[in-house]
Amino acid sequence: MALTMKKVPTLREVAQLAGVSKATAARVVSGSSEPIREETRERVLEAVRELGYERHAIAGSLRSARTFMVALSIPDITNPFWPEVARGVQDRLEESGYTVVMLNNDWNVEREQNHLKRMGQKQFDGLIINPTGTLNSDLLKLRVPVVVLASGETYPDFDTVSSDSAQAGRLAMHHLIELGHRRIGLIAGPLRRHKSHTHRDTYVRIHEQHQLPFDADLIIQSEFSEEGGYLAMKRLLALPVPPTAVFAVNDIIALGALQAVQQARLPVPEAISIIGMDNIFAAATSYPPLTTIAKPKYEIGSIAAGFLLERIDGFSKLSPRHPLLSCTLQQRGSTAPPL
Repeated sequence: MALTMKKVPTLREVAQLAGVSKATAARVVSGSSEPIREETRERVLEAVRELGYERHAIAGSLRSARTFMVALSIPDITNPFWPEVARGVQDRLEESGYTVVMLNNDWNVEREQNHLKRMGQKQFDGLIINPTGTLNSDLLKLRVPVVVLASGETYPDFDTVSSDSAQAGRLAMHHLIELGHRRIGLIAGPLRRHKSHTHRDTYVRIHEQHQLPFDADLIIQSEFSEEGGYLAMKRLLALPVPPTAVFAVNDIIALGALQAVQQARLPVPEAISIIGMDNIFAAATSYPPLTTIAKPKYEIGSIAAGFLLERIDGFSKLSPRHPLLSCTLQQRGSTAPPL
């Protein structure tokens, strides 16, 4: 017996069942920002559910000149910080019918530039990017909506969303100082691009404010990796007078530093306190659990996606927005007063 294929419902049938025009049904299905009465929207959505209608993204993009795809460009897909940011981006964009494509550059500027060429080829309707080497001037050439996960001072022509880096650094330093530490090491990341503010700036400023003696040997730059944190901590421990506490600028670095201290058979936090930043899952499961500065990762992604949707829908007259989201201290077992 020959099989008969089930007829695929059409947008015209949705419109007929809902008692609206095909154009109105299309606006509801595509998530258009044009005003539509809530009663009308509900009738269309009910018809969609009843008929089992699925919007044909390719055909829709040909008619609207949109691909309904957005790129999220990040520097390191192995960093556990990014999945929660990506989830915030995806949850917000999927509500409006967009698919998110992840572009990972491994801190490689050339690879990032190759990714950006796809923007010029109109493969994506918009871009959310945490830049590795791309400048404000580079993004202006793309001529697609862009939201930057970085400082608004560095990218003044674009909406930016970021955690408050200076506030995060102050939280970490003040926590260690309030515990009684006066000789504090800093494991900073590499200088890969111009930044309006660095954790080194905060570190130096806090020393000045608290009249602490400044020792440049206590500042080590490392790669954003466990190995980088491990090697940096080995250098700090080899100093004639090692620090009693260390501030690592992300949790991955901090976990590497923790390994180096434990390998040296020194107890944490009794011999040396360690504080990280980001509040990734592994920070809570290490031994001892890592004290860290928690960033609002999901909120960063969700807000950035909301900004991008507004730009895609034509709200280009809005002035660029630059929110800085507050961070919080998560005190655990890796910090304590010095002996």
